[in-house]
Amino acid sequence: MAEDLMHYDVMAQEALRGVIRAALKVARDKGLPGEHHFYISFRTDAPGVDISERLRKQYPEEITIVLQHQFWNLEVMEDRFSVDLTFSKIPERLVVPYAA
Repeated sequence: MAEDLMHYDVMAQEALRGVIRAALKVARDKGLPGEHHFYISFRTDAPGVDISERLRKQYPEEITIVLQHQFWNLEVMEDRFSVDLTFSKIPERLVVPYAA
């Protein structure tokens, strides 16, 4: 098999991160219409992920969050997003790089 000197896999991953970033911006600016929702899975042990120790102990490798009705303070940056959610009625702030 030929060597991928263009690194198309890296380009594809970056393009998909752009889709996530754009969709989160719509949710931030306009809310989620109807029954739209996002399932977002990420590595909790990835560099730059900022979650509480309680969540890190419960989800040491990966977590899936759902953004639908109850999320607050969604911030969308070029390389990451942050959001407030509740877990077992405890508010949590999550900071998640898209690379996670």
